[in-house]
Amino acid sequence: MSEEGTKIGIPVTGMSCAACARRVEKALSKTEGVSGVNVNLATGKATVEYDSGAVDLGELVGIIEGAGYGAEVREASFGISGMSCASCVGRVEKALRKVSGVLYASVNLATGKARVEYLPDVVEVRDLELAVEGAGYGMVWEEEEPAEDAREREYAELRSRFLVAAVLTALILVGSLPMMLGFMPPVPMGWLNLGLLALATPVQFWAGRRFYEGAWGALKHGQANMNTLVAVGTSAAYLYSATATLAPGLFASGRADVYFDTSALIITLILLGRLLEARARGRTNEAIKRLAGLQAKTARILRNGEEQDIPVEDVEVGDIVVVRPGEKVPVDGRVVSGESAVDEAMITGEPMPVHKRAGDEVIGATINKTGSFKFEATGVGEDMALSQIMRMVEEAQGSKAPIQRLADRVSGVFVPVVMVLAAITFLVWLFLGPEPAFTLALLNFVAVLIIACPCAMGLATPTSIMVGTGRGAERGILVKGGEALERAHKLTTVVLDKTGTLTKGEPELTDVVATSGLTENELLRLVASAERGSEHPLGEAIVRAAGERGIELVEARGFDAPTGRGVRAEIEGRSVLVGNRGFMEEAGVSEDGLSPRFGDLSAAGKTPVFVAVDGEPAGLVAVADVVREESKEAVDALRGMGLEVAMLTGDNAWTANAVARELDIDRVLAEVLPEDKEGEVKKLQAGGRVVAMVGDGINDAPALARADVGIAIGTGTDVAMEAADLTLVSGDVRGVARAIRLSRATIRNIKQNLFWAFAYNVFLIPVAAGVLYPFFAGGTVPELLRPFLGEYGFLNPVLAAAAMALSSVTVLGNALRLRRIKF
Repeated sequence: MSEEGTKIGIPVTGMSCAACARRVEKALSKTEGVSGVNVNLATGKATVEYDSGAVDLGELVGIIEGAGYGAEVREASFGISGMSCASCVGRVEKALRKVSGVLYASVNLATGKARVEYLPDVVEVRDLELAVEGAGYGMVWEEEEPAEDAREREYAELRSRFLVAAVLTALILVGSLPMMLGFMPPVPMGWLNLGLLALATPVQFWAGRRFYEGAWGALKHGQANMNTLVAVGTSAAYLYSATATLAPGLFASGRADVYFDTSALIITLILLGRLLEARARGRTNEAIKRLAGLQAKTARILRNGEEQDIPVEDVEVGDIVVVRPGEKVPVDGRVVSGESAVDEAMITGEPMPVHKRAGDEVIGATINKTGSFKFEATGVGEDMALSQIMRMVEEAQGSKAPIQRLADRVSGVFVPVVMVLAAITFLVWLFLGPEPAFTLALLNFVAVLIIACPCAMGLATPTSIMVGTGRGAERGILVKGGEALERAHKLTTVVLDKTGTLTKGEPELTDVVATSGLTENELLRLVASAERGSEHPLGEAIVRAAGERGIELVEARGFDAPTGRGVRAEIEGRSVLVGNRGFMEEAGVSEDGLSPRFGDLSAAGKTPVFVAVDGEPAGLVAVADVVREESKEAVDALRGMGLEVAMLTGDNAWTANAVARELDIDRVLAEVLPEDKEGEVKKLQAGGRVVAMVGDGINDAPALARADVGIAIGTGTDVAMEAADLTLVSGDVRGVARAIRLSRATIRNIKQNLFWAFAYNVFLIPVAAGVLYPFFAGGTVPELLRPFLGEYGFLNPVLAAAAMALSSVTVLGNALRLRRIKF
């Protein structure tokens, strides 16, 4: 079907009546580029005819979602075999995106994987496979061959081909010494050339087979890639030399120089570069390997009253698991008995062990340090936090940053342009160059083809993202993708939600002011005993504090809790009232000099309440959502990075300003309703700020999604983490500064890689073409440069191959430096 009249059926979810179908139909019909819509409620499908040049399938799905419904979208991830450069990536992506029903396709050269989102009713996996094969590449499923096994197999094959090529090339170089040094060989030159031909042929066609296969695959589809450059360049040198050996009479002088050493050494050096590259790529993914290695192999569970050791894969939700000192926690769960300190550093990045007791959550793959405990399994297999972290890291490593777009655009035309430049170079030197014109034309032609390196451009961004996101995961920072990582380095303002982010998120007893001859503990005992029947968070905080102090509570009689005012109860024959000023006035209790202290506590952002015993004022107790110990350090770190820090809260301005003063925060957005948080972020963005929102609750999700970068505190809700771009697993707010430092370091690394990749090609391709010859035509190349440029400024094709191999390895080596950064 023509582009102007693409027709597709989109499965729509959430429709329950004819009105729903009409709503979807109306929304789609309004879209520019849509010429026909039919929504069938019975089949749950919207058939849309549209101009794919004016609107794409992803936009249509977005319109359906914007109307309040959903589209059934499936995601597939699989390996791609045969890719060697950025041009390959562009070709595979283009082929996948052309498949009708594909919403999104992204291919990552560093991981060798493709990620595709598609409509399952429209696209079958076989369609994707045919598209990949049609582009000249192969599709590899993890079930058929795990990615790690495929990498090891490829590395072993590369190594064997390189070693054979290296040995044969060494022999060729020895045989070429007479020509290089200008002395007579011990055997006739014709026989020597035949020997060199015999040695060079397996290097060319066996060791270099991958280049021919890659070039042929591209040629079948009228395309060219890096393999094409290598195959054409080395074949030109090899075939010229083979002709000079087997048919010297074709040349005017009856003989010609041979360049078997050039073709063989080029292939050997490029294979060495690929070998080093394959090894370095494996190291970029070490974070995933380390995470996978954390998983416990077995679990000790209680079944029928007996302990049994079973494979961790067999643990089921609800099983009671026993963990002893020094053992790994096998799966996620909730402690039911016992207590211990658990080292969670491998998941959260926090070095200090965390104390666990009944009711606390434990994470699979963490290490129990001291005591023994039992816990109920709540997350097993793919539902474990470790599995989710690994999945998130893999998705991030397979994503693209916007900064990569330039490299993608250039790589799309790079190889054809280089081949044109090489052809022009050959013709210019053949017709305008000095003698021996053909030899100079051939060598410069080969040098231009060989030195061009789209690989470095293709690897510049994804390798840095792989290493950066992996390093972040090791420190408890989960990044959703390259786009989030790039945006984070541009931040100007960080908005921190107060409750649960800067504060602990639950009230704690902070002050006990006792009068009337009572001690603090005596007053607290009476108040906590009275509050024990209360469900109010303030009362729960008081009872909890009494328990932590070891105060034994007594039974309350006549408990009453008038809504919003306080509680009254009889404790050991004494009448106890705990509540606000109005509650005391109703009971006829005077404040008796407690008002100034009450005001001071209120000004500090705390919630004080009066206490009366037997109708007489007995003191005050104050409760507050206490600021986390690490919050001041976190705010100082952000300000030290030149960022504006703002606090967002639904609390009253008095309480908010008290917390802000304690943390030295200048900008306070107080009394903000949950539904208005997103609007406050939007206002900051309208002022030209690049905003990060940090939160942990369900009510923070819209603001997290609205912000340029949403950062979820990992101790919060799943909804918040789903809406966020970055997640701090540990819940430590200091991780915000770490995440931004990681982003800055990663983007700086990417820019270094891109600069090297582009500068290398822009500078060295002209040198390979011979632009330096006019400056050194009289043989005036300085002695220092002669090993590289000869006497007249021509780049040796062998050195071109070495430079090309080195360029990719340099980019990978620079990306691997991120593994050592401290943030």
